[in-house]
Amino acid sequence: MVSSLRLPSLTSLFSSPYLRRPPPLLRRPHHHHKLSLPPLTTAFSSQTTSASTTENPKKQTNQDQKVITPRSQDFNAWFLDIIANAELADYGPVRGTMVIRPYGYAIWEAIQDYLNVKFKETGHSNMYFPQFIPFSFIEKEASHVEGFSPELALVTIGGGKELEEKLVVRPTSETIVNHMFTQWIHSYRDLPLMVNQWANVTRWEMRTKPFVRTLEFLWQEGHTAHANPEEAEKEALQMIDVYTKFAYEQAAIPVIAGRKSKAETFAGADRTYTIEAMMGDRKALQAGTSHNLGQNFSRAFGTQFMDENGERQHVWQTSWAVSTRFIGGIIMTHGDDSGLMLPPKIAPIQVVIVPIWKKEDEKTGVLNAASSVKKVLQSAGIKVKLDDTDQRTPGWKFNFWEMKGVPLRIEIGPRDVSSASVVISRRDVPGKQGKVFGISMEPSILEAYVKDKLDEIQSSLLGMATSFRDSNIVDVSSYDELKAAITLGKWARGPWSASDADEQRVKEETGATIRCFPFEQPQGSKTCLMTGSPAEEVAIFAKSY
Repeated sequence: MVSSLRLPSLTSLFSSPYLRRPPPLLRRPHHHHKLSLPPLTTAFSSQTTSASTTENPKKQTNQDQKVITPRSQDFNAWFLDIIANAELADYGPVRGTMVIRPYGYAIWEAIQDYLNVKFKETGHSNMYFPQFIPFSFIEKEASHVEGFSPELALVTIGGGKELEEKLVVRPTSETIVNHMFTQWIHSYRDLPLMVNQWANVTRWEMRTKPFVRTLEFLWQEGHTAHANPEEAEKEALQMIDVYTKFAYEQAAIPVIAGRKSKAETFAGADRTYTIEAMMGDRKALQAGTSHNLGQNFSRAFGTQFMDENGERQHVWQTSWAVSTRFIGGIIMTHGDDSGLMLPPKIAPIQVVIVPIWKKEDEKTGVLNAASSVKKVLQSAGIKVKLDDTDQRTPGWKFNFWEMKGVPLRIEIGPRDVSSASVVISRRDVPGKQGKVFGISMEPSILEAYVKDKLDEIQSSLLGMATSFRDSNIVDVSSYDELKAAITLGKWARGPWSASDADEQRVKEETGATIRCFPFEQPQGSKTCLMTGSPAEEVAIFAKSY
């Protein structure tokens, strides 16, 4: 029996009209299979795909399945349906928290695997800082405490006694890092000091959304100290470049890299660099940031070193981070009405094999062939899953693995065994167009074909996302044009040299913020769209998560 947990507090947990009334079940108009998804008001299913052989011994069929909310009808409901039914995460018992399930965590591990290599290649070492931070540390940097104060979680009692000093549950680690750097850095010979930690973070968000904004999330945060400002700036730019390459080459997300405005700069930083991604609803997602902290924290904590001339100097610092928010970005960039669509380079399963038989005497031959194909692909370094359960029909399996976003599906039936061939379907090309018959099981042919198709899918997803992004960015030269673009749900790109007050006005009147001043700038003279004064840069405005 498929069980699901009912959470009556979902309305307060994840703010959405969808959560106040369950939508009717809607049939996907374009796909030949129907996928099973419980309404989100019954919460993320605790076992959406399990079948108890004692209570329901018959095979699960397509008739046992429902459909997810179409993306075009309700983007938020669609997003939450995918998280539930692709088994990425579930709601935690504390409002605004989530439990990352194995499949969701496997995507995070793929992100970790890539970034860990890049961090070490650029000279960084992994370490770990405590989760509890004295409140006095947060207070030392004025803009930092002002920026984070509304989001802090505080511990006031420990061991049954009131603590002498409140402890902050880590919202970010710049303060405790500086406390330790002060003890480790004494001379220019100790610099640069470059570390990274993989950790959890707590920020008491009022409006939450799984994988986008939750009370607790996972991330990596890098922290470096340098002997001069030039090195710190070079480091901050180097790390945003690492994130940019990850987004393009692994996640197939065509982010726009640039500098944040003063109003959007990290609390305590001189400059913040960002990568901004356009989601399927055309909202912007800040997918990663790198901060040049200057000497703000080192002055607050007295983090100094003796330079080569024997003089005491404060270190120049950076910090940079990406989080499990990137998983939300992958869902909202590539997913469709059939579910997840994962780029092969970060997919936990790149190929799923579905054996098909009707008669018992066909089963052994089909399964043996499927196992052989699995071994061939595994030996080639491809992440492959053989779904050989006989409790579900092939059609059910097709839909389920489409929902999980597996890039390629291999089907093997009795006729395929006889012809020593397989049928291969692409996740990114729906229906018959994405299905190819008669691919030889001969190891060298099959391996080459599968690797080629995985590369094609990776490129195709990036290409589709880039076309979507570019078709939804509007160049504007006046405030009226900016407002019109934002009203249409587009991103607006235009020259900007106006004041912080003008930027706040745009936010109040349109709901859009400056996402960044892109590194790639058009040539020629520019006139500020708001004031008519000369402008050196264009900025991108958009509504965001």
